Amino acid sequence: MTNIDDEFSTIDTLLASEAQTRGVDTFALALIKAERQMRKLFTYLVFQSPAFSTRDIKALRNALAARRLYFRDFISAWNKLYTRPLKEIVGPDYDRLRAVLDEAIEFRNKIFHGQLTTKYLSREDLIAYVAQIRCWCRALAAGSQLEIGYDGFERNSFRKSDSPLTDLLVAKVSSIQDYDLLLTEMEKHRKEASQSIGTPRHTIKSPPPSTATT
Repeated sequence: MTNIDDEFSTIDTLLASEAQTRGVDTFALALIKAERQMRKLFTYLVFQSPAFSTRDIKALRNALAARRLYFRDFISAWNKLYTRPLKEIVGPDYDRLRAVLDEAIEFRNKIFHGQLTTKYLSREDLIAYVAQIRCWCRALAAGSQLEIGYDGFERNSFRKSDSPLTDLLVAKVSSIQDYDLLLTEMEKHRKEASQSIGTPRHTIKSPPPSTATT
């Protein structure tokens, strides 16, 4: 079993159940896993700096925990830190899957705050989103494992790569202070980006009733 299969095993169990809430439950869990994968890839890249060792893990964790950073922030940070953009790591489906993730996150946030979405989401709609979120996670895991030796799902992201990545890191983070400044810039970038036009939405069509998974 691969790391991603293991990560999604709880979701598969829920999908195979008769639980009435399996659509929204698996939808929420899948997004949590995608967001955590991206965050862990970010912390893995940061930890490749020769300035950091195991004694810095607590300080690195605390600095990140003090911030309000999200999925988009960590994608932007990857592109700032690493020589190859995430679009190349994920591959040819990046634009389509990224649009799906952005839309799913928007719907999730509204659902969790008791707000109405722009369309009625059936169980089949939510499960269709789960399948596409899994596609994103699988493509990102395969690409990042090949590129940097880590897929974002192994438990410890605060470890060094078997092959040094220092020369592939564009932005150098040489201290906890540098890291804190990077996090500040990430927050600032999100606020500025929120004022610009968002990514065009990509809507997933529900499967026909005869083939829908329930």
